[in-house]
Amino acid sequence: MGPPATEPSDDPRVKSRPSWARLPFGGIPQGLVTMRTLYIGHLAETHCYAAEAGAEAAPPEGMAWQGLRTLYSVLDDAHFALAGRALQLIDWDRNHQYCGRCGTPTQAKAEERVRICPACRLTAYPKLSPAVMALVRRDRQLLLARSPHFPPGMYSALAGFVEPGETLEQCLAREVFEEVGVKVRNPRYFASQPWPFPNSLMLAFFCDYESGEIRPQEAEIEAADWFDVFQLPKLPSKISIARRLIDAAVADMRTAQPG
Repeated sequence: MGPPATEPSDDPRVKSRPSWARLPFGGIPQGLVTMRTLYIGHLAETHCYAAEAGAEAAPPEGMAWQGLRTLYSVLDDAHFALAGRALQLIDWDRNHQYCGRCGTPTQAKAEERVRICPACRLTAYPKLSPAVMALVRRDRQLLLARSPHFPPGMYSALAGFVEPGETLEQCLAREVFEEVGVKVRNPRYFASQPWPFPNSLMLAFFCDYESGEIRPQEAEIEAADWFDVFQLPKLPSKISIARRLIDAAVADMRTAQPG
């Protein structure tokens, strides 16, 4: 069994979940051949490692391979975050075995999380791609949109990656205007979430409608509309910060509205 989870967060925006999944504890399970292992930190004073097995490797006896999204419903917050970190670091290490500049095999540095080219000294650190999520509010309505790849009927908040030279606030305003043609004001930070699919960091904001009519961006946005907080469409899974952002807004707005 894995080490016990850390204490639950006292932040009301973060929901804690019990953990009933059994994790390898005490070393690599017997019989499992790994392609690489990485130290990823510690949890509850226990050192933790990530291990990558081959695509055809059979799981150890009594265990089963599970995708990270599936683990959300069976791991507590601390273990799920650890699993996400493991996935990101294994992906980074696998993709930086060779120098991106000269092609020389890279080397790990024991005291630092980095891969270094011994020939040209180019360094490769784990990559993070910041993205801003914006939930636009107007009276008792929320502006929600759907991308073509969403499950049928599902809507979510708007989001996009931060471009070089942008602040988070500039990214928010640009993405909302590009995706739905609406101008917004008063951005308010809500929370952040590592999103290891493969290496994003989502930063979620509330903001208020200022002006404009909805004009969905062709090819990016399949549909967008204003939804009353008492008549919402199908929403994202609770694994995502989008759902927590929407749920927080709905709770606040329903409380503020009579009836």
